[in-house]
Amino acid sequence: MITLISIGYLICAGFLALYTLGQAVLLLQYLRHRQPEQTPSAPATWPHVTVQLPIYNEQYVAQRALNALAALDYPELEIQVLDDSTDETRRIVAQEVARLQGKGVNITHLTRPTREGFKAGALAAGMARLDSEYIAIFDADFVPEPDFLRRTLPYLLADERLGMVQTRWAHLNADENALTQAQRLAVDTHFIIEQSARSASNWFMPFNGTGGVWRAAAIQDAGGWYGDTLTEDLDLSYRAQLAGWRVKLLPDVVVPGELPPQLAAYEQQQARWAVGSTQNLVRHGWAVLRAPMPFMCRVMALHHLCQYVPQTLMMLMLLMAPPLLMADALHSLRLAPLGVLSLVPPLMYALTQSRLTTSWPARLMALPLLVALGTGLIWRNSIAMIQALAGASLSFERTPKFAGAWPTRAYARGRSKWPFIELLLVGYSLWAAWLAAQHQPYLVPYLLLHAFSFSVVVVWHMRDLWQQRQVRASGVIQHPS
Repeated sequence: MITLISIGYLICAGFLALYTLGQAVLLLQYLRHRQPEQTPSAPATWPHVTVQLPIYNEQYVAQRALNALAALDYPELEIQVLDDSTDETRRIVAQEVARLQGKGVNITHLTRPTREGFKAGALAAGMARLDSEYIAIFDADFVPEPDFLRRTLPYLLADERLGMVQTRWAHLNADENALTQAQRLAVDTHFIIEQSARSASNWFMPFNGTGGVWRAAAIQDAGGWYGDTLTEDLDLSYRAQLAGWRVKLLPDVVVPGELPPQLAAYEQQQARWAVGSTQNLVRHGWAVLRAPMPFMCRVMALHHLCQYVPQTLMMLMLLMAPPLLMADALHSLRLAPLGVLSLVPPLMYALTQSRLTTSWPARLMALPLLVALGTGLIWRNSIAMIQALAGASLSFERTPKFAGAWPTRAYARGRSKWPFIELLLVGYSLWAAWLAAQHQPYLVPYLLLHAFSFSVVVVWHMRDLWQQRQVRASGVIQHPS
């Protein structure tokens, strides 16, 4: 049995090292291709564009989003508000749409009797009612600048095989609390290094669900929107690229959105992305490997589809550590040199922030929390991946948007249970660290990191729940008028 566990541990460590090596490849490609690209010239005549705004229970941010879209400086524009809301949002949107229509804005408010297909179903329903060649998509918490379409459309007009352009996310609330500061590091690195490297290398690159412009023909050629995964954006972008369409990142076009300021909301978002990523790995993994494309393009596409696999590998390695330590079996595996690869992610974060701001050392103060969150949520994301692999039917739960002090908002999420599993994992990690101190001392910091990370999640959840109870006890729950 110990031999089998040793083999399993070695396999997990090997795949974890391969994934991190893939991150190093992205970093090297970014360094190779970071020269600025020439912007195509503006056309003599601008084509008709439809902007789609899918909304589901977004009462705090809906009006802000509508006003931002109405302010877009573009001559041939139609705005579709795809409203599946079941709360006060629908009334707020109807009133604001009527006001904008009265000012001459070409905007329609589309509703459905059911939420079939979730966000993908809403986007598909909107597509059935438009005849534009180009479609821009924004989530309700994103606020594009007025020149957004004038800066993005020239790329699509200059290349008829370019199916989609994705812009970079910025953040409306990056300094709201330590949680949003930590997320900023991850999101910025995703766009500045990972997405930039994929785009410049002509590798598979995902649509991020918002802040992008699609060529309608590419969506149709790929089969349209499917609502049977929890990351419909990833699914469509892979189907389009497998069909021969190219996609591109525009890192200098920035659209700010909202980061989840509550741990329960962030946890839910990550679990949904873990499910959707796994569903797309199952759906597209084999097709990617067989695609008539360069070897590195296929390898790095598979690397991207496996983006949540490392968390499951870390969870398995933690669970296997105590029996291996008690049997004194870890010394023979000699995995310490692989630890050098752990330097790659911090280097990516530092390089990203150094490009964005001169005060990047201060921003890196949030890195320990990001590491703790990435480790402390591994069991939740592992369970999500297992559910996806088992083919469980899961509902799309949108990440709540607050546009302000989240504990006072009606969308603030509670937890059905206190973080008991995290508490158990704290104890398990401490036990493993105690065993390591006796058999393999070099593993003690690694195992204590797990104990610390699970503790951070426990304490953070308890703090959030306490804040919510204080607000509810005072009766201060804010609703928009």
